[in-house]
Amino acid sequence: MLQKSFNAKAEQDFKQYLEEIGDSIVLVSDGEVVKVHVHTNDPGLAIQRALKYGALSNMKIDNMRLEHQEKLVKMSEQQTGTKSADSLNVALVQEQPKEKKAVGFVTVSVGNGIGEIFKNLGVDCLIEGGQTMNPSTEDMLKAIEMINAETIFIFPNNKNIILAANQARDLTEDKKIIVVPTKNVPQGISSLISFVQDISPEENLETMMAEAEKVKTGQITYAVRDTVIEGTEIHQDDYMGIGDAGILSNGRDIDEVMMNMLDKMITEDTELVSIYYGADVKEADAQALLEKIQGKYDSVDVEFQNGGQPVYYYIVSAE
Repeated sequence: MLQKSFNAKAEQDFKQYLEEIGDSIVLVSDGEVVKVHVHTNDPGLAIQRALKYGALSNMKIDNMRLEHQEKLVKMSEQQTGTKSADSLNVALVQEQPKEKKAVGFVTVSVGNGIGEIFKNLGVDCLIEGGQTMNPSTEDMLKAIEMINAETIFIFPNNKNIILAANQARDLTEDKKIIVVPTKNVPQGISSLISFVQDISPEENLETMMAEAEKVKTGQITYAVRDTVIEGTEIHQDDYMGIGDAGILSNGRDIDEVMMNMLDKMITEDTELVSIYYGADVKEADAQALLEKIQGKYDSVDVEFQNGGQPVYYYIVSAE
């Protein structure tokens, strides 16, 4: 600040004003130049008042809140071992209103088909994740910023992503963030379906978690090496049926592995089985397997959908 007659009274008046609009105030006079430092949410007010005392030079405005948030994000990534990757896609899939709406949804998704299911359930923003691409806290914050809503529900759909979602919640100040700690895609879908518009966010969280806990899940993948899991000998390239508590089936025939896994998932209380086939499964093969399942479990409703997910040939839920 250039000033010819910045006397003691002017300095006191200016300092008193700065105290009204901010803190961490420093005024240092050096001849005709007065250096001013202040932390404020409205730097324009400080500049406007300073112009009363003289011409301004070398102005510098930094967003300290943003810098602080970036430091916290880096710390959280070091703690969780995650880092935002350029290949991760954080995409807004619903048009946002100009005025804030009551509720919005963020979900981690895998595959085009599953992403389309989430979109049709009203999800606002999709984060493409997966077993080898865990979204970071920064990805979560980016998704939150895209949504114009007072309350935002986040569905991690992977136990390894829940911590990053919780840290994004803790770093968000202008929106209410509720993390629904879903551990897989079927839990996320079931939770979203159970959302009720007319009850509170806290009541919805309770309802969603109750529904998620009812879902039994299974996934068909393959073994990358010979191993022994829970006493079960598994060979490289075996198909494995993995349930909530561990290995449910394994073998060389994928249909047989699926049927054996379903035998352990389906009980007399099961009403609905939902199966999402992955990117490496041909539609004809999926259809043939569906006919086998419907023939064996004729008292259960079976839904078959193209999930398009990588790594897992089939993702299954039983409710």
